[in-house]
Amino acid sequence: MKNKIFSILKKEIREVFRDKKSLSMMLLTPLMIPLVLIGVSALFDSNINKEIDTYDNIGFSYNLTEIEQKLTHSLKINPKIGNQKEIKKMYQEDKIDVYIEKKDNNYIINYDENNEESATASLIAQEYLEQYKLSLQDSYLRENKIDSNEVFNIMTISYNKIGSKEDNFYVNYITTYAFIFIIMSITVSATYPATDTTAGEKERGTLETLLTFPIKSRDIIIGKYLSVSISSIITGLLGFGLSLISLTYISKTFTLFKGINLIPSVSTILITILIIISYSLLISGLCIAIASLSKTFKEAQSALTPITLLSTIPGLVALMTNIKTTTLISIIPFLNYTQIFNDINSNHTSILNISLMFISTITYTGIILFYIIKQYKNEKVLFNS
Repeated sequence: MKNKIFSILKKEIREVFRDKKSLSMMLLTPLMIPLVLIGVSALFDSNINKEIDTYDNIGFSYNLTEIEQKLTHSLKINPKIGNQKEIKKMYQEDKIDVYIEKKDNNYIINYDENNEESATASLIAQEYLEQYKLSLQDSYLRENKIDSNEVFNIMTISYNKIGSKEDNFYVNYITTYAFIFIIMSITVSATYPATDTTAGEKERGTLETLLTFPIKSRDIIIGKYLSVSISSIITGLLGFGLSLISLTYISKTFTLFKGINLIPSVSTILITILIIISYSLLISGLCIAIASLSKTFKEAQSALTPITLLSTIPGLVALMTNIKTTTLISIIPFLNYTQIFNDINSNHTSILNISLMFISTITYTGIILFYIIKQYKNEKVLFNS
């Protein structure tokens, strides 16, 4: 039996590496990962490190005092002075990002919270008014011969950043994004050989020839399944390797990630490799199961298209909602892989959850293989009758 399975596996692997489309799916798809990671990192970096003059256009519907003029200069604010009507018009024409109105001793900051530049400029306007308020308070205290230091420094505030790199939003986002794209690459890589080895062989008529050999359908399925799994694993490991290289480049290139080691620990790398292998085994079986029901290559491709979305959406949902891993989530296909990766990447390893993920993957894969073997014993399915 082992020799027969090995013969089928050798045949299928040979066809995968000979077929240019299968080979391109397996090797070229992961090359998109560095481009995406570096592009997203560059976008984050440019937004975080924008120069202050991007947000420095602030309008004032009143004349500034000498103290206020000095403050705007020290805070690098470009003040636009005018009456209320003129200032509102300038704001509507996007000549200013935010404007301040004064009614007696009440100062009103007008801004659009849904606009990034306006919202950021409002923080600068707030800082300006806080500085101006402190200046007025200091002048009042000096006029009344009160030591301002005794009043303003009655208490001090300091900050202690407890979080590590794992608590950094951008670090979490970029590493999880990398893993989601690895999952997507594996899925794309599995769909083509799975389609070709099932529906493709039906359409070409080579499956009938194969079944004339003294080989059990079980051996044929296992051989085909292993060949698709191997190509998927190669894609996943290649994608993971490129991700590590990309993260090294990102940490050395963009100021947002300077001083942060984006490369995971050895234990995280090893568990991630096991997750990649587990996912490859599951998705390969699922793709073969779906493709084997199709009559033609084109029909199988159409049937497998939603699988790509199914593989990535749970990970994106997990990334946006920040849900916590539970024993139930650990056995939910597709969602569990991203969740377990997030946990180990954040040093929140749970042996129970990891074990449940592996056990559930083996169980689901076994059920899928049993189903495929049963289907291959059905002549209606095999010969599209």
